[in-house]
This record gives sequence, C-alpha cells and structure tokens, in this order.
Amino acid sequence: MMNFAITAQIKNIKVKYLLLLLFLTMLCMIILGLKLGFISLAWTEIVKILLIKAGILQATDISSDLVDVVWMLRMPRIILAACVGMGLTLSGIIMQAVVKNPLADPYILGVSSGASLGATCAIFLGLGAFLGAQAIGICAFIGAFAISLLVTYIADNSRSKSASNLLLAGMAVSAICASLSSLIAFVGRNKEGMEAITYWLMGNVANAKLGNVLILAVVVVCLAGYFMTQTRILNLMLTGYDSAMTLGVDLKRYIRRYLLLNGLLVGFIVFNSGTIGFIGLLIPHFVRLIFGSNHKKLLPVAVAFGGLVTVVMDILSRTLINGIDIPLGVVFSLIGAPCFIYMMLKQNYRFGAK
Repeated sequence: MMNFAITAQIKNIKVKYLLLLLFLTMLCMIILGLKLGFISLAWTEIVKILLIKAGILQATDISSDLVDVVWMLRMPRIILAACVGMGLTLSGIIMQAVVKNPLADPYILGVSSGASLGATCAIFLGLGAFLGAQAIGICAFIGAFAISLLVTYIADNSRSKSASNLLLAGMAVSAICASLSSLIAFVGRNKEGMEAITYWLMGNVANAKLGNVLILAVVVVCLAGYFMTQTRILNLMLTGYDSAMTLGVDLKRYIRRYLLLNGLLVGFIVFNSGTIGFIGLLIPHFVRLIFGSNHKKLLPVAVAFGGLVTVVMDILSRTLINGIDIPLGVVFSLIGAPCFIYMMLKQNYRFGAK
C-alpha cells in the first residue's frame, strides 16, 4: 500500500520538476565521479581544478598531473557514460514503439551484430587500417548503420508491412552477422585479435576522447529534441497501423525514418563505447511502470534517468574492486539482469498498461 502511494506521488510530479531533480542528482554524481577512481582526490582539489579550467583560479598548488587526471581522463569518461545512457535509453524507447514490444532492445534489429561484424573485420581483416587508432570504432559504426539500412530495406520490400516483419528481419540479419563474425575470428586464429574484440564487445567508456564525446553529446541532444516533437506519432504506433490510418497517419514513412536515425544514434554510441546492453531495455521499462506509456512524459524522464543510472554504474565499475576497472557492459549485465527479473516477477505489467 505504501509503495503504491509513493508511486502515485512520483507520477503526479510535473515533468519539469522531475527533470530538474534528475539533472541536479546527475550533477552531484558527475562531481562524485571526478573524485573517485584509482587516485582518490579531495573535494577541495576537485573544486580547485574546476575553477582553474573555468579560468577563475590560477594553477598554483595543484599538480598538472592531477589536472590531467580529472579533465582529460575522468571528465570525458563521465560525459560519455551519460551520453551512452541517454542515447541507448532513447533508442530503446523508439524500438519498443516501432515493434510494439516492451521487451525490445536497441540491438534487437541486428544493430549490435552489425557493429560486432564491423569491429571483427577491422581487427582480423585489417579493413579500415588507414583510419588509424580509431579504425575499430569507425568500422563498428559503419556496420551498425549499414545493418539498419539493410533491415529497413528488407522490411519495406516484404509482402507484409507489419511491425513483426522488422523484428524477424532483424533477427535473421543478426544471426548472419554473428555467424560471419565467428567465421572470421575462427579463420583468423589471432590470439591478440580475439582478446581485443572480446574486450571491445564488453562495452567500455574508459578510453573516452573528449572531441568524440562532444560530437556524440550533440547527436544525442539533437535526436532527443527531435523525438520530443514526435511523441504523438510514437503514441500512435502503440495503437497499430489500422488505428493510425483512420487518423490519416501512414506509420510506414515514420518507421523508416526512425530506424535510420536509430542506426545513426547507436552507430555513434558503438563507435565511442563498444556494445553495451540492457540500458535500452531496462530503463524505459522501469520508467514506464511508474509513468505509463505516454511518450510526452516517458521520453524525457527516461532519457534523463538513463543518463543518471549509467553515470552511477560507471562509478561502480571502477570502485567495486580496488585496482580493477570492470567494463561498463559487464556491470550493467550483472546488476541490470537481476533487477529486470525482479520487476517482471513483482509487477503485473503489459505494454501500454500496468
């Protein structure tokens, strides 16, 4: 009874106040993330470094090495974690609306397998070697986006235009990509390559580059702003094609556009952090349990909450075991899977209703 009352109170909070609360909490977590790590810094040192970078304070008694640790290593990593959380949550919401399935995931349409295939080709076949140190990430981006285009083409040219066709096409393409990746890795017989692709596929934000992260931040913010203007269409997708047609809306045109934008978004995320699962599945599901399926409220709250949760998970990944930086994808799987199972057992949940 008490849980129901608390949920009802949270549900009635205005979106702007809830977003402000989430933003302030994320800001606190970001500052905490700057403090914690292999080298634990004092709060005064964090404040001084931020003031130095803001041009308010002169660098006098602060080591330049500490400034680099905070500004060049931890800050890009934390911003990347926030962008990955927000981007994958947004992607999950879009995919769940497109296929009308609350258990859909950003990678369910084969995007993850496409990224894996691109990374595998870069490592074992040397494709993209001319791209330099970021060849793996760029090839993964190309793979993710190419698979999004392919799945969209297959769905558009199939006899049935139902959402389930997108799901089936994604599963088929995903299986092909996974098989090709395994074949290339097996034929390559490269121990170092196997270690590299395994580590990359675990999902990691430790190697964040500030320039790339800022580009990703722009992409996430722009796409989140765009989809905020599409909440009516996303709500119509839950009602099905026939209901939308009676209102004069052809969902096929929107679905094609959404899939391409999703491929672009996930491609940028994969380029920066590798493949990280469970965010796009767990966060929208959790927020929908409280606020329902109206995307006008669901989308901004879930995206902000996804960023906050991912920043917290990143802090845990480098502090859970002293001296060991656990890949973010591993932490999300270890913590996210039991949480999701618990929610499924405790909640009588259906898509679009509680």
